[in-house]
Amino acid sequence: MRGKIRVFTLPPANLKKLFSAASLPDAHLIRNLLEQAGIEAHVLNANAQGGVGQLPVMEACPQIWLVDERDVERARHLLEAFEHMPAICSSLRCPQCSEDNPTTFQLCWNCGTGLG
Repeated sequence: MRGKIRVFTLPPANLKKLFSAASLPDAHLIRNLLEQAGIEAHVLNANAQGGVGQLPVMEACPQIWLVDERDVERARHLLEAFEHMPAICSSLRCPQCSEDNPTTFQLCWNCGTGLG
């Protein structure tokens, strides 16, 4: 069901909860990761974080639900691998002056030394 938005008030009985995400962007990132692996999943509670205070915190978090229960084990492995991915370095340290530079720079902003 790529490209179509489905709104659920309650999860359909055939869905299996996989994960509660810390934020909506995280939930969609994980859903997309699962989709790339051929696992159909939906994000539920997409707009429920505004209800924190009236709802229990974990119930208001965006949740990832799987369509096919047979995908649970594979989805958990993908989720675990995703959570243990190394962080991408967002800066380069100049070997000459030790200043941090954005990864898109070819020369140090401070001293002009090549970063390549």
